[in-house]
Amino acid sequence: MYLIWCVIPLFESPSKLKLHFINKFFCSIIDYFCPVRKKHKSIVLENITITDYAAEGKSLVRHDGKVIFVSGAIPGDIVNIQIGKSKKDWAEGRATAIIEPAPDRLTPFCKHFGNCGGCKWQMLPYEKQLQYKQQEVEQNLKRIGKIDLPEIMPIIGSEQTVHYRNKLEFTFSNKRFLTNEEINTDAALVQQNALGYHAPRIFDKIIDITTCHLLADVNNDIRNTVRDFATEKAFEFYDIRNHTGWLRNIIIRYTTTGELMVNICLNHDAEADRIALFDHLLSKVPSISTLLYTINPKWNDSIYDLTPMVYHGKGYVVEKLGDLQFIISPKSFFQTNTKQAEKLYQITKDFAALNGNEVVYDLYCGTGSIGIFVSDQAKKIIGVEVIEDAIEDAKKNAALNNIHHAEFFAGDVIKICNDDFFKKHGRPDVVITDPPRVGMHEKLVLKLLEMEAPKIVYVSCNTATQARDLGLLAEKYKVEKVQPVDMFPHTHHIECVVLLTLK
Repeated sequence: MYLIWCVIPLFESPSKLKLHFINKFFCSIIDYFCPVRKKHKSIVLENITITDYAAEGKSLVRHDGKVIFVSGAIPGDIVNIQIGKSKKDWAEGRATAIIEPAPDRLTPFCKHFGNCGGCKWQMLPYEKQLQYKQQEVEQNLKRIGKIDLPEIMPIIGSEQTVHYRNKLEFTFSNKRFLTNEEINTDAALVQQNALGYHAPRIFDKIIDITTCHLLADVNNDIRNTVRDFATEKAFEFYDIRNHTGWLRNIIIRYTTTGELMVNICLNHDAEADRIALFDHLLSKVPSISTLLYTINPKWNDSIYDLTPMVYHGKGYVVEKLGDLQFIISPKSFFQTNTKQAEKLYQITKDFAALNGNEVVYDLYCGTGSIGIFVSDQAKKIIGVEVIEDAIEDAKKNAALNNIHHAEFFAGDVIKICNDDFFKKHGRPDVVITDPPRVGMHEKLVLKLLEMEAPKIVYVSCNTATQARDLGLLAEKYKVEKVQPVDMFPHTHHIECVVLLTLK
């Protein structure tokens, strides 16, 4: 009883350590009452030939009647596999050694490959990457959607396979991820601070990235300049376990127009140190057009409920898609591959086949980029997005491009798109929907079925959830066209545009 009375205040206290103590308490209770599970003996399969691609960057092999999904290998490799999760008819594992590489395996171009969780397909020729992405789209839409499909058009590849992103985010940490070579060395490991990406499956370790090929080389100049200066001045890097330290994140946006925005997130403000750091950065990287900082005292890294402060510049950058200009503020969503976004939006516009008389609903509209892109062929654009800052940018973008027949609304799509809203703004002739990876909410799918717009153009960054939603929409809609687009070379991620018409 005494123990219970000691714990109750933890649930009532506003202390930031509340969740930590609650977690520790219940873990202790579980450890006391539950028997400790025996560790399974590590199983390593040797000299296994990888036979096919699976999905999400993994390959597969069938061994002893079981399908094994393998990370770190490509079809044609002969590898040793360490088994992790193992079930009756399937298992997961990772390649621990390449005994004989596949004939078309390439040498990865990034020195962080193998430790960093990004760009996992550097060892695959780009043509092979596109082949496997095409295969994944077809399999997901057929197996998950279980609907009639037209012939899926060939995936559209990216002309740029490096330096193609316009946004990157890096994390500070006082717990640097150590490579096996460092762990096994006898040398003393003095420097533990890091600025880079999270190590895969390790929430509190950061890989110290010195060179990243995803964005133009200026991203390396910014990151390395900040790290070197912070180390020299003994500024504290963030400790995610204890929620201590000063430097938390750097978010970089670099547009095709040459504008460069940097937002540095801090655990708390330290004005003198902040000014010293920012002035040094601006002197070393004068191409920075906008420098901001965001004070984030929370346990999580999200900044959507925080206010970035402008230190230098106008506080936003301007990007171009075709002849259209778009204002991007620090918290706005914008497609991270600008050149491929132009292709993606053009496909969306072609699928919509507007003639100038249609009311178009742009759901999950972000900064209004798709709606504005198709607006020259529409009677009216209605955009809906949950992030208020993005909607403000959407309104500015419409004004910037002299578009007066577009309206944008901030809020949850499910709550905004009700019957009263349709009465006021008109029912859509075409719905364009570009949801996050989780896909559309089931209530929105039901609302779309109720609305019965003649056309739906569904843009997705996750063909598995897209296939699920298409299966639900199949009650009233037929899939007419499917066009995959590769926005992210050297990764397993795929965009896909689908045209649906009312039956």
